[in-house]
Amino acid sequence: DEGYPWAMNPYLPGRVASRFPASRIVAFSSGNVYPFLPVASGGATEETPPAPIGEYAISALGRERMFTHFSQANGTPVVLLRLNYAVELRYGVLFDIGSKVFAREPVDLAMGNANVIWQGDANSVCLRSLPHASSPPLVLNLTGPETLSVRWVAQVFGRHFGVEPSFTGTESPRALLNNAARCFELFGYPTVSVRELI
Repeated sequence: DEGYPWAMNPYLPGRVASRFPASRIVAFSSGNVYPFLPVASGGATEETPPAPIGEYAISALGRERMFTHFSQANGTPVVLLRLNYAVELRYGVLFDIGSKVFAREPVDLAMGNANVIWQGDANSVCLRSLPHASSPPLVLNLTGPETLSVRWVAQVFGRHFGVEPSFTGTESPRALLNNAARCFELFGYPTVSVRELI
């Protein structure tokens, strides 16, 4: 449903931003607005120019542009959090990998690396960002500090489950990765580690 992300990502945020010009707004965006970068690069920083690939990523950048427009037009203080990727015990990158290993299904290595952060830590940063809202918006990358190997994550799950993971595809030298050093400087490191999440 190609229209749905456009209704939810640019249109609805434009309505919200125009309705609440005197509010402080913290809006989740996505690291998908960045280009694929070499795994060894350390990930995109807030200075990396957006280069979204695909319908969802382009509409996510549209969400940012709506909040930026109304922030500048009305002086609304805004923070844009570029999130890669929130995980929880019921969903997310770790759940997907662990479910594949547990079900003895091959884990696809085409996107061989990722950043993740526990949803609770992401929510905490969201709330603590409110005093930092500004016009034009403050942009912050929000993720965990590690560049995780999908293969390694599958192997850790495999040890827990007593299963030898199987794989398909090969790791690309590029991935969608965020560098959240600026966020850590403001708010500290996440409280829940990747090993604990696994």
